[in-house]
Amino acid sequence: MKGRRRSADRPRRTANEEELAEARVDPDHAAPAYEGHAVLQGESLVSEDEEEASLRKLRKRDQPSLVRLVISLNVGALLCAFAYVAFQAPNNFAIGGASGFSIVLSTLVPALPNDVALWVVNAVLVVVGLLLVERKAAFWSVVASVVIPAYATLLQTIMPVTGSLTGDMWMDLCCTVLLIALGNAIAYNAGASTGGTEILVMALTRHTSLPVGHAVAAANAVVAASGVALYGARVGVYCIVGLVLQTVIVNGVLEDLKCHKVCTVICRQPARVEEFIVRELSRTATVSYGYGAYSGRRVAQVMTVLTRAEALRLQRYVRSLDENAFITYVTTSEITGRGFRWV
Repeated sequence: MKGRRRSADRPRRTANEEELAEARVDPDHAAPAYEGHAVLQGESLVSEDEEEASLRKLRKRDQPSLVRLVISLNVGALLCAFAYVAFQAPNNFAIGGASGFSIVLSTLVPALPNDVALWVVNAVLVVVGLLLVERKAAFWSVVASVVIPAYATLLQTIMPVTGSLTGDMWMDLCCTVLLIALGNAIAYNAGASTGGTEILVMALTRHTSLPVGHAVAAANAVVAASGVALYGARVGVYCIVGLVLQTVIVNGVLEDLKCHKVCTVICRQPARVEEFIVRELSRTATVSYGYGAYSGRRVAQVMTVLTRAEALRLQRYVRSLDENAFITYVTTSEITGRGFRWV
């Protein structure tokens, strides 16, 4: 609901029939407004307090709090650094990204320890970001590219690992991929990133017409293939399998985090549904008209885009209004517009 949070025993505030009738865009529809094909002007139903609370909620969706972002970035970076120190570097899992490049570099230059090689690779990427990418766009990626090596150095000092931690390379590989996926998800869910080769992606996007996805995949494939040449067939196969698993799992997790539901509602009280969307969910909707093929009756279709939790709330409310309501859901991960951070 827009405005102050309701207590558990406080009933939901809904507009009366007169308020709904006054909020209709088209005054020619028959009263009562909530039983016809009314289109509400939700703006006229919202109080000043509700409007202010709605704007705060909208800003929070567009820009998460700095505290949450910093905490999430550090947790995500710590998980990625732990995966690198405890599982990836000791097994020479060159599975792409800045960590994969650093493992190859430390092998080619024996004087460079793994954590120092990670600093070198990320330092180069930071320079690329500062020179070739818009500062605002690259800021959190640059920060992550400094934080992860710092955590890696700290962990390497506290708990130096020189061999397989679990005694099984397959288990080590699974732990590497899962920890990296979790770290990326935590950082990305708060609007940050774990840096690394993402800076290179932004630079390529800005300054070239190369298919960025193909370029990055090719670079990661070269790193994984280096595992075969440098560490033998057994480790090399693990590198290739790890690259495939990491790509699938990380992309899958990030796509799942970005998912929203496009909900279309057809019911007997469309104006009440519009009111719920505007006042309870702090969202808006698009209303269009159609005709039932069997009855020939004119019906209003209320379409809105919600998170999965909001879609569930809408479903429960609509069912309480009209048990014969018809609701369709389409999952989407590409949303551009105010109120949605995933662009």
